[in-house]
Amino acid sequence: MKITLNSVTILLGITVLVYFASNSIELTETFALYFPQNKNFGAWQFVTYMFMHGSLTHLLFNMFALWMFGTQLESIWGAKRFVFFYFVCGIGAALIYTAINTYEFNNIYSLLSDTGMRDFDIQSMIDRQVYPTDILSEEQAIQLISTYNIPMVGASGAIYGILVAFAFNFPNHKLLLIFLPYPIAAKFFVPALIALDLFSGITGFSLFGGGVAHFAHVGGAVIGFLMMLYWGRKLR
Repeated sequence: MKITLNSVTILLGITVLVYFASNSIELTETFALYFPQNKNFGAWQFVTYMFMHGSLTHLLFNMFALWMFGTQLESIWGAKRFVFFYFVCGIGAALIYTAINTYEFNNIYSLLSDTGMRDFDIQSMIDRQVYPTDILSEEQAIQLISTYNIPMVGASGAIYGILVAFAFNFPNHKLLLIFLPYPIAAKFFVPALIALDLFSGITGFSLFGGGVAHFAHVGGAVIGFLMMLYWGRKLR
């Protein structure tokens, strides 16, 4: 089988190399996307987090989607436009995810501040991963501590942008969900997938398990949607 060296192949290759390199060299603190108030945060992480993945399954799902849908888009857009779209969706997803996390974090932080707790005491509480049960619920405490301490990794935000672009360009192409035996047109499949992520992000109930950055998925989809609207009008 002949492998064509296009932008999708290069992005896929770099991401796979970074994943296996991160298993032998500690790269998480440098390249994963941390909460802005965390000491490990760096502005470059809005880009580099896309090349980091938490597990082999996570990597395989994202890279399969990049190859499957990205190859089609690159064939009609060209490499430059596709790479630009990929990074804008990924960066946009990270910015939206961070903005929502910051809003929710500050709301919970304010509950503690309003009781007279000093910033130093709150920071110490977060570092020690303990919380006052008379002020915060367990859910609030988990959200506060995990938002601060757990970084985001993965190209899923960019992938969701690619899915939206694919649905725009190939709306009637049939896609098959693993748990549904009947193929569904992309114009229905992609919105349903995004709606499921939005529901999971709002309610906290996830079919995909814990540790999924649902709002990053939705953020990437929103950026992809806006870009497709803009490009569509510009081309017309």
